[in-house]
Amino acid sequence: MFDHDLLKYLEGFVSAQRRQRFEEVLQHRTKFLTVAIEDVYQLHNTSAVLRSCDAFGVQTLHVVEDRFGQRLDKNIAVGAEQWVDVSRYPSSAECMARLRNEGYQIVATTPHTDSCLLEDFSLDKKTALFFGTEKEGLSETVIEQADAHLKIPMVGFSESLNISVSAAIVLQELTHRLRKSDLRWQLTADEILQKRLDWTKKSIKNVEKIIERFAPGPK
Repeated sequence: MFDHDLLKYLEGFVSAQRRQRFEEVLQHRTKFLTVAIEDVYQLHNTSAVLRSCDAFGVQTLHVVEDRFGQRLDKNIAVGAEQWVDVSRYPSSAECMARLRNEGYQIVATTPHTDSCLLEDFSLDKKTALFFGTEKEGLSETVIEQADAHLKIPMVGFSESLNISVSAAIVLQELTHRLRKSDLRWQLTADEILQKRLDWTKKSIKNVEKIIERFAPGPK
């Protein structure tokens, strides 16, 4: 059960402007769309995708770290890791299994297949967008097991874009379209309360010691 008293207590340690900002941002947050990145090598690319998730209101990011280890640079993420929920996986199969269990369709972003153009993509169900490593792109595992394939239309000589650029373009288009739709894309009331508590805790120095002093009033 959610602890409303704790939230009210902790919100007393942050400014009214910050509390208002949390509420404003959360009205635009979504889990209807999520992003998964597979074995990205360059640290700044993972961090840039994380920043794009935050900027466009995508609450969750899934990072497959099979070959290159942890790929998140907090200096480049510029604090975005506080506001986006990041889950890590040792394999793409495990990542896809979890996302499917949560009701997502798996969409592979790749120019190498008979992919649907971004402008023609039908956003009518919960969608997990997979982006691959810089040189090779997505693994055959993801491409073969994906429910759909998506590509950004291009008219130049370049076949593909940097992963962080691709993610930003796709997220800008799909989140804009999502907010204009009649789909139930927003966070639930319970999810909003949980994120208010989470973000409030992250905004307070020595928050654990402050929580220790918390004494809820009579019910």
